[in-house]
Amino acid sequence: MEAIDALSHKLSSYLEPSQVQDIISAYQFAAQCHEGQSRQSGEPYITHPLAVANILADMHLDHESLMAALLHDVIEDTDVSKSELAERFTQTVADLVDGVSKLSEIEFTSKAEQQADNFQKMTLAMAKDIRVMLVKLADRLHNMRTLRVLSPAKRRRIARETLDIYAPIAQRLGINDIKIEFEELGFSAMYPIRHQRMQQALKAARGNRKEIVDEIKDSIETRLEQELISAAVTGREKHLWSIYQKMKSKKKSFREIMDVFAFRIVVESVDDCYRTLGIVHNLFKPVPGEFKDYIAIPKVNGYQSLHNILLGMHGVPIEVQIRTTDMDAMANFGIASHWLYKSKEEGVPRANRWVQGLLEIQQQAGNSLEFIEHVKTDLYPDEVYVFTSKGEIISLPSGATPVDFAYAVHTDVGNTCVACKINGQLTSLSEPLQSGNKIKIITAKDAQPNPSWLNFVMTAKARSAIRHFLKHQQHDESVELGKRLLDRALENFGTNYKSIRKSWIKRILTETGAATFEDVLQQIGLGNRLAYAVANLMAPPSMRQETMPEEFKSPIMIDASEGLVINYARCCRPIPGDPILGHLSPGKGLVVHRESCNNLNEIRTNVEKCMPLNWSPKVKGDFPVEFKVELISERGIIATLASRIAECEATIHKISVNERDAHSGIVDLIIDVKGRVHLAKVMRRIRNLNQVQRVYRIKS
Repeated sequence: MEAIDALSHKLSSYLEPSQVQDIISAYQFAAQCHEGQSRQSGEPYITHPLAVANILADMHLDHESLMAALLHDVIEDTDVSKSELAERFTQTVADLVDGVSKLSEIEFTSKAEQQADNFQKMTLAMAKDIRVMLVKLADRLHNMRTLRVLSPAKRRRIARETLDIYAPIAQRLGINDIKIEFEELGFSAMYPIRHQRMQQALKAARGNRKEIVDEIKDSIETRLEQELISAAVTGREKHLWSIYQKMKSKKKSFREIMDVFAFRIVVESVDDCYRTLGIVHNLFKPVPGEFKDYIAIPKVNGYQSLHNILLGMHGVPIEVQIRTTDMDAMANFGIASHWLYKSKEEGVPRANRWVQGLLEIQQQAGNSLEFIEHVKTDLYPDEVYVFTSKGEIISLPSGATPVDFAYAVHTDVGNTCVACKINGQLTSLSEPLQSGNKIKIITAKDAQPNPSWLNFVMTAKARSAIRHFLKHQQHDESVELGKRLLDRALENFGTNYKSIRKSWIKRILTETGAATFEDVLQQIGLGNRLAYAVANLMAPPSMRQETMPEEFKSPIMIDASEGLVINYARCCRPIPGDPILGHLSPGKGLVVHRESCNNLNEIRTNVEKCMPLNWSPKVKGDFPVEFKVELISERGIIATLASRIAECEATIHKISVNERDAHSGIVDLIIDVKGRVHLAKVMRRIRNLNQVQRVYRIKS
């Protein structure tokens, strides 16, 4: 009775008295059913379900799960039926017990087909109610803790299936505490001698490291106290299995692995997380490229934390994890923490959505092996597995983006893609996908592929589809620009494009040898033929001109930021409001420059190659512009600068800092703006900063 009293006391801290009473009733019934039964250790059998219930109680699971834990072997090992359980307790509890019982029937073997088939059965049980798997994991954990009474061969078999199946599932569900214990117990049972030697080595290393760990910990705690941030700082102990795996995979010695010192900082709020990150960066030098923000972009199992690697005192590498108390609970208890914190996403935890999605995969999979290949996300780093909004899984190469995903769904989806949501959050189309991401593609009827997509897509299907579309689009755009250029040239002959006679078209086809008039227009648009020369050839001999006019009467109107045959010169980066000129570049079409651009000096007087342009009053889109900021160097000034730009609704494309001396520097910026008025607003906001000495736009 002492054991159930201890469990009751533990449960009363977070459950209602009536729920605790239901759990006690379940215990009494289970004890009655298992009366006279013993475990191989000789202990009464009821000690096992009670231990399983205690594990789930530590995870603060709901009362139905606790009741199912106490009753989980009743159907299998006694004469009690499922219907009897449903009548005595509830249908939900009976379903949970039945689900766990069916999982217990699964025998894992090393044979791939058999193992895959069993994993498939497991998926079905999980999909009905994820709590079935939580009870099963707790059941397996207690069995692993009491392995010592079994024969060495049986211990190794159970350890192997735990490492191969149960530990990865615990990881997938985000239950880190159980995953780690599975790995440690499995390692000890599988390789007892290796485990023992590494344990001794770890103990010896721990003694040598203690002084450095305490020193680093004290410095972090002191600084956090000064900044009035309440935090718990702990030195994270590396786990033997992970050390062993790293030694094998990275071919490093035990000493090399242990040279990195790991710390975890748990704070009260998300704001404190980022403030703490700044404090840690001030204390120790961050290693470039080693910062990961899993708070902004959580892992598929719901895990959130800031990860960073820094160089600490004495030059030792330091791994730092920063998270809130709730995030820490999620990291330790995973999906189980949802029952305590009620922090469900759209009513369904992420990991639960993953399990539900596995049902959809089974319908597509030809066999069990094919199915398991789809879900082994952690075993295949060269591939990512992502889910559609309907729960279907799509396999993509590592580094694939939402655009790759859209084309994998259907070519039309890819062609009309305008935005995407990853796990419900709006995300850039160039963001690399992570295994387990749930993707929703947002399409627009009139949308079309962007040529810049070719810079980041990974799949052959996406690349070929984009190129195919752009080829046809470029043709259409070239023809349209050709019409405008020809219309402008025809002004000198007293006519316009709409008034062209069939005899004129026939004449130009004969003169050029082109198959169609559309081909001629495309060549003009691409800059491969001069519009004035074509107009001159089209005109009757009596109307032809020997010399080119000094200027054309009407400028060409520019009305968009993007196009395949209208390009914006990078040397001067024109934006709406700038006086502009255009020149025809063979193969590129019309290149738009600022009127003052030095690169136009040689052709400025050539009216055929260089022509006046006007911005359409309806011009829209984002245009890149380059400018410099001279400022006094102070801590945090770049962040302030970026913040000012963001406040003006401008997007930073590129930013670089060059030091002039110890106290000042020049910041080079490329940002997207709507036009000169928008740019002026941004520059004005920047000039208002006390540290800023000068702001000016780059001239070519």
